[in-house]
Amino acid sequence: MSTIHGTTELGPATARRQVYSPLEAYWNAFQEWRKRRRLLANLCDLSDRELMDIGITRGEIDYVASHRGSDPRGILSGE
Repeated sequence: MSTIHGTTELGPATARRQVYSPLEAYWNAFQEWRKRRRLLANLCDLSDRELMDIGITRGEIDYVASHRGSDPRGILSGE
């Protein structure tokens, strides 16, 4: 049986340096683009009936994928 002696000094697990990087902005934009493309592909795979069930038409798919936070008809959901 072995015993480990000594201590290790650890910093806070949540501490993180806040450094702005131009590359980070490009990476975030790329991630958002991927999310839009994935949503667009998923919506295009739905049938017209399924789209009607969620309240959009095939012609609104591009708008919905590009403006995920808004309603294509201007109606606020949940209010």
